[in-house]
Amino acid sequence: MNGKRNTFIGALLGGALTIAGSVQAGDLVYRPINPTFGGDPLAGNYLLNKAQAQDNNKDPDAPGRQSFSATDRLVQSLQSRLISQLLGDISTGKISEGSFESTDFSVTIQEQNDLINLRITDKTTGDVTDIQVGGLFNP
Repeated sequence: MNGKRNTFIGALLGGALTIAGSVQAGDLVYRPINPTFGGDPLAGNYLLNKAQAQDNNKDPDAPGRQSFSATDRLVQSLQSRLISQLLGDISTGKISEGSFESTDFSVTIQEQNDLINLRITDKTTGDVTDIQVGGLFNP
């Protein structure tokens, strides 16, 4: 029994050496896929879309989307309409100055030397924005 086993192992080793002797290795060549590293430039959009589809991370500092109630949307629409009317009245000469106050901001409009000076103050942050507009008056 031991002789058959040795013969089997010898035949197995001989077959393995024969196969190993005929195997040839080729050169390993690195071919980048990412266009940043020299790959095909047409693969860039594909790779970006795949990465974005797999991205589950959320930015903790990103402002969240707020869903406004119907009342909030109505208030924003009215504020926009009142400011628009105020600017329209100034440009047609009906009034030369005016202001608008809300809970979040105040707008003061003054006429000086054919220019309209707008001062917008954000009440929550205290930021002030000054804008000068010319050419709104009818000759």
